[in-house]
Formats: sequence, structure tokens, C-alpha cells
Amino acid sequence: MSEKKSILNVTVWNEYRHERNEQACHDVYPDGIHGCIKSFLDPDPTLNVRLAALDDPEQGLPDEVLNSTDVLLWWGHMAHHEVSDALVEKIRDRVYRGKMGLIVLHSGHHSKVFKAVVGTNGNLSWGRDQNEIVWNLLPGHPITAGIPDHFELFEELYCEPFYVPQPDELVFGSWFEDGFIFRSGLCYYRGAGKVFYFQPGHEYDRSFYNPYVRRIIQNAVKWAAPNEIVYPIENGCPCIQYKLNDKFGQ
Repeated sequence: MSEKKSILNVTVWNEYRHERNEQACHDVYPDGIHGCIKSFLDPDPTLNVRLAALDDPEQGLPDEVLNSTDVLLWWGHMAHHEVSDALVEKIRDRVYRGKMGLIVLHSGHHSKVFKAVVGTNGNLSWGRDQNEIVWNLLPGHPITAGIPDHFELFEELYCEPFYVPQPDELVFGSWFEDGFIFRSGLCYYRGAGKVFYFQPGHEYDRSFYNPYVRRIIQNAVKWAAPNEIVYPIENGCPCIQYKLNDKFGQ
């Protein structure tokens, strides 16, 4: 039996366009959204955290990086269309074969990756930045460890209908001051892998500095990590060449 990994390789992928091209975003996230996320994951000695960005060589995820990633965090917005279809297929394959977990943040709901892995068009409604109350709907779930029954943010409005498949676990739900609601924390099991979508993270807002948002992402990394699968899962439909009853002398 294989040994459970003691160190998780975590790759934080960010489009990294807003922070470099818009001063207001740079002022909030001078090291990029991915740099901010890395800063609060790094203190965990069980995580090896790497950064990747769209404009890096091979869009930040060459095979040697992707194939050694246990959990991939994804933030994108203005350049979803630039992400390689071939890269998206590689990501989906790793998730489905239980090699990697996926965490998609905020506007990543419209990314090629989220749409391909979950199976959705990713559409929703949105509006002005405003006060948001995030409600903890599953207090016994690993992702909600250390999170109170609710907490407040100032965020971009996302609201229903959110055209995604029914989640396997609805972990968080949000109410916005204009009266709208949104399913803001969703868990999916896809193939042998796990996916978590989390709504906060507008590039102009400071949600990634909120201690509860940080704890949720920290928890989600551990939840999304690959299980200890002790048999190979291939990308295909293998033909069975044996009979189980042969093993029992029948």
C-alpha cells in the first residue's frame, strides 16, 4: 500500500492581469491575488506552495508542475478565453483520475476549467459591490472548521440563478444587502477527484485578507487533497480480461 503524502504540493494559479494593469487592483493586491493567497498558506509546514500565472511559460502549468500538483487553486476573470483547451483537458483528467483537487475562486465560475470539470456554462447574475453575509450551512463539514455561523464581507454581488449542477454539498450560502441570495460555497465530486467553488474574491475588494476567508481556503486545500487511492485509474474504458469467480475456484 502506498504511503499517504506528508507534504501537499499546492499551485495557486492566477490570471494576474488586473493587478499589473490597474492601479486600484495593484493597491489591494500588490503581490497579486495569488501572492496574497500564498502568504497565508505558506505558514503551514505540510504545504509546498507554488505560484503560476497566465503569462508565464506554458501558461504557468508545464507538465512537470501540473503533474506534481496535489491541489490547484484557480482565479481568472478577463482572459478565460486565452487559456489553452489542451491545458484544460489535462487539468480535468488529473481531477477525474483522483490525482489532484481543484479550488475555483470568485470569477473563476466562468473559466474553461470550472466549466469543463464541473459540467456547466457557469452563468450567474452580478451587480455592484455591497455588504454580504456568508452563512455557514454545514457546520460539521471539514471546510467549515473554525468558521462561525455567519460572517460579513464587502463584495461584488453574485446572485441566483447560478446555472451549475446541484452540488454534492452546499457548504455556504450568502445574502446581499440588495436582497439577493447566492450559493457561495459548493462541493463537487468528479470522477475520483474533489472540487470546491468559493464565491468571494473580487479583485477590487479585500476578501482575501479576511481571516474567515483565509481559514476556509486553508481548510479547502486539505479537503480537496487527493485520497490515498491504491490502484491505478486510467483515462479510458479498460476491457476486463478475467473472471472474478476464477479467484474463488468456481
